[in-house]
Amino acid sequence: MSFRNLSPQHMFEQMALAHGPEARFSATSAQEFRTWKSATYPKVTATLGDMPERVPLNPQMLAEWEQNGLKRQKWLIDVGPFISATLYLNIPGDLEEGERRPAILCWHGHGVYGKEVVMGTGATPDIRNAIARTNYNFGYQMAQRGFVTFAIDWFGHGERNDNQKPNGRNTDHGRDWCNLYYLNATMLGMTSISINVTHGMAATDFVSGLPVVSPDRLGVMGISGGGTMALWSALCDDRFSAIEIICYSDLWAHFGFRDLNYCGMQVAPGLYKLVDLPDLQGLLAPLPLLVDLGAEDDCFKIDTAIQCFRQVANIYRVSGSEELIELDLHPGGHAWGGNKSESFFSKYLAL
Repeated sequence: MSFRNLSPQHMFEQMALAHGPEARFSATSAQEFRTWKSATYPKVTATLGDMPERVPLNPQMLAEWEQNGLKRQKWLIDVGPFISATLYLNIPGDLEEGERRPAILCWHGHGVYGKEVVMGTGATPDIRNAIARTNYNFGYQMAQRGFVTFAIDWFGHGERNDNQKPNGRNTDHGRDWCNLYYLNATMLGMTSISINVTHGMAATDFVSGLPVVSPDRLGVMGISGGGTMALWSALCDDRFSAIEIICYSDLWAHFGFRDLNYCGMQVAPGLYKLVDLPDLQGLLAPLPLLVDLGAEDDCFKIDTAIQCFRQVANIYRVSGSEELIELDLHPGGHAWGGNKSESFFSKYLAL
């Protein structure tokens, strides 16, 4: 008599390991790649559900100051029906009158600090420690290197965190708000990704209209869950000419089902039925792509993270875009390597 397994999680893990996505990449020529992409892309983006209604931005500058050679601004913009977002803008201080620079949308990862740590505010000791530990302030560093950078919070993070409302109702009972927002969104035919992508589009609309920004030279970068957002922003918004995905490379069966290293802000119904993460990233080809991997990343383990990158690199090779994908494999953990970012974006955004 055999003992039967009673664990639902074990069931899901085994299902994921045995699963072969319907649209997994198998092309062997550039023409087959184009056929695969044209058939797969609309199916993948359809998993996001509806995009929220766009609304007038109604921008309001909240503050402007100078710090370490940068002009820094904080704005309030409307990003959708019933919701606004604060936006940080870092502008290099060496701009000449009338000059326009390339701009980079910088997505933060899953965490309480939101855009603050990415844009390098240094507002609290905890934020300063996080920056020192993970080299997390790429929105600040890239501005120091000549790019205009901007960031907003995903909803549920930073200044858009329901737990941080002074008079907010404590209804979560300790649950992850990312998952609660996902449930709410899908009930209305959307996903957290579709909402955040739309909010990122609103931020990009605003920044593209500023006199210091060249709207035809835009890039996007993000770390961890922000890597998720950088990927989807580039897939859904064709204004971005170069992408950096930081510490968001792995295989769904491993980082998702085995490690449970994901949340409602990173998933869409039926997505893994269609593609694995390397296929999703491969849909970016032929856009220039820089991928950062941490050799000691404890969230996305290097053994399967490197498998993901190699599969994406193969998609770029087959598509005829092999020279447009780069790897920054750094010796650190879940952090920004920062070794190739300046040269990568300078090349493709013509700084």
